[in-house]
Amino acid sequence: MFQRIAIAVGLALLLSACASQIDAGVSAEPAAPGFWWGLLHGFIFPWAWIGSLFSDDIAVYAVPNSGGWYDFGFFLGITVLGGGSFFGSKSRG
Repeated sequence: MFQRIAIAVGLALLLSACASQIDAGVSAEPAAPGFWWGLLHGFIFPWAWIGSLFSDDIAVYAVPNSGGWYDFGFFLGITVLGGGSFFGSKSRG
């Protein structure tokens, strides 16, 4: 059991080591979307994704943004406000 977990964690770390963000995607300007915009964008993600299938003018993720704080807000918006972790944890029965 421990060996499987160790292998899974090792593969996840190996894969995440390849991840990077281009500098053009991060902006230091005060007007760049930050944490609160990320939170909103994460919350409306399901609707924005559906809209993006039908229109090129709709995006699910703001680029450029403020970087890590926008990403953190986006993550919270999807998981907490969007019900990602809440609805997945309910028992059916």
